Amino acid sequence: MVEERALTEVKDRVAVVRERMERSAERAGRGVAEIKLMAVTKTRRVEEMLEAAPFVDMLGENRVQEAAVKKRDWPGSVTLQWRLIGHLQSNKARKALTLFDTLDSLDSEGLASDVNRIAGDLGRDVPVLIEVNTSGEVSKTGVAPEDFPKLLERVLACPRLKLEGLMTIGPLTEDEARVRSAFAHLREMAAGVRAASGLPLPVLSMGMSGDYEWAILEGSTLIRIGTLLFGARH
Repeated sequence: MVEERALTEVKDRVAVVRERMERSAERAGRGVAEIKLMAVTKTRRVEEMLEAAPFVDMLGENRVQEAAVKKRDWPGSVTLQWRLIGHLQSNKARKALTLFDTLDSLDSEGLASDVNRIAGDLGRDVPVLIEVNTSGEVSKTGVAPEDFPKLLERVLACPRLKLEGLMTIGPLTEDEARVRSAFAHLREMAAGVRAASGLPLPVLSMGMSGDYEWAILEGSTLIRIGTLLFGARH
C-alpha cells in the first residue's frame, strides 16, 4: 500500500511543477505552452515512469545501459519521446541511436562525427542539442563556450545531425544571480547562432528541480525534472 500511494503522488507532484511553470512563464511574459516538461528517470522503475507518462512531455535518461533495460519492459502502447541527457561515450553511440529519439548532450567534435557516421549506417537523422558548460564548473560536462564555435561548425557539417538547440546545467549554488547568468549566457549563444545561420533552434534545455523557475525566466523551453516528480532517488 505504501508503494501504491507513492506512485499516486507522482500525478500531484507534476501538477505542482506545472503550476509553478505557469507562474514563472507569466512573470517572464511568456506562454507556458512553449515550455516542455521532461521527466528525468535515472534510477526510476518502469512503474514510476508509467505513472508519470500521461502528465509529462518526454522522458530523459542519463545512461544508455539503464535505458536499454527499461525499454525492454516498456509497453508498446505507451508512446513518449525518449531523450539522452547524460554524457555519451563514442563506444556507446550505436546503441544509443537504437534507443533514443534525440541526443541532448552532444559535447565534442569527435562524438558529432561518430554519431553522424553511425546515423548514416542506420539510415536515420538524429535531432541533437549541443551541451555547453556555461557555469565553468569542472565537474560539469559540456563543451566550453570558447570551443563552442568549432563544435557548432562540425555539427552543421554533419548531414545526419539535426541541430534543434542548446543545453546546459546550472551551477551548483543557491545564488540566483549566478545561476541566471549561466542560463542567460546560453540564451545569448543561441540567439547568436540564429542570427548568423538562420536556424530556428527552438530548444533551450535548461533548468532542473532546484532552478527551473529561474531558467524559465531566462528563456528555457525545456526543463528537466526528476526529484520534484519522484522524490529522492533509490
